[in-house]
Amino acid sequence: MTEIENKIRKFLSENFILSEQANQLSPSDSFLEKGIIDSTGILELVFFVEDQFNVQIDTAEVLPENFDSIQNLSAYIRRKQGAG
Repeated sequence: MTEIENKIRKFLSENFILSEQANQLSPSDSFLEKGIIDSTGILELVFFVEDQFNVQIDTAEVLPENFDSIQNLSAYIRRKQGAG
C-alpha cells in the first residue's frame, strides 16, 4: 500500500468508520455503496485531499471515478500531483 493510500485509510478510520472496518476495506470498495461516506462526507474528503496532498480540486472533478474508493482517489491524487 502506498503512502497516499495509507493516509486515505487513516482519514477514513478517524472520521467515518471503525479502524477494523478500515482494515477490511479493499482498495476498490465504493465508499457510497458500502455506506462509509455520504454527500457531506465527500466534502470533508475533498477538504482533506486539498490540505494533505496540496492539490486544488475543481468542483467538476468531484466524481465517483475520482472519489468513490481508495483506489480511485489515490490515482486521482497522483494525477493531480503530476499535473502541477
